[in-house]
Amino acid sequence: MTHVDEADLEQLGKPHRRGCIRRFSALRAVLAADLYRYSGSVDAKNFLKHYLFTPGYKYTVLMRLTGYLALKPAKAGGLYFLLKWMLLRARYKFGIAIPEYTLIAPGLFINRFGGIYFNGDAIVGYNANITHGSMLGQANRGPLRGSPTLGARVFMGAGSKVVGRLTIGDDTSIGSNAVVTKDVPPTSVVGGVPAKLLSQAGSLGYVNRQVPEALVRRCVDAFHGPVPAGFYDG
Repeated sequence: MTHVDEADLEQLGKPHRRGCIRRFSALRAVLAADLYRYSGSVDAKNFLKHYLFTPGYKYTVLMRLTGYLALKPAKAGGLYFLLKWMLLRARYKFGIAIPEYTLIAPGLFINRFGGIYFNGDAIVGYNANITHGSMLGQANRGPLRGSPTLGARVFMGAGSKVVGRLTIGDDTSIGSNAVVTKDVPPTSVVGGVPAKLLSQAGSLGYVNRQVPEALVRRCVDAFHGPVPAGFYDG
């Protein structure tokens, strides 16, 4: 029987702060980029509309704001705990479980909701499209122990699963109900159980209304670092 170090396993899934946004200017810029994916604009009217009536965007706002407040002195005077409660409530209401500390680049688009689970150690690149039933899971043993990294403009079809320390290349489309068990090169289309390469057509046509370059620059400048893996470092 293969021995698994329990202490090491506990450390693997331990909460962290790598995805928490440190500056309010950065928080505004990233939420604007997320909003653009839904509405094609970033004005206050559209913010209110999608916060009230779009489960994916509402969850994203609560998730990012909770992470931001987690870094404030004395948890922002207790406001963090209120937002954490609101986030947990949204988790059970909408069936979306993405921890507030998950490292997620601007332009997150959650299409529909229900059965969405991301391990907190996962990394998600720019302009990701996430569909109901999607999972980025942690492997607890073997050479792929850890959680996935998605590149930019990745489309996750309904029910798709990526488990373990895998890298999904930029502009990749993961088919519905696919189970990805190994690294995927850029501009791929994969499907099946386990997932196999179906074509090199990528995610073109499936990841629409991408964040404009000017808005991307606002996000990058706000974080003062490389993207996506290090731009939350402040």
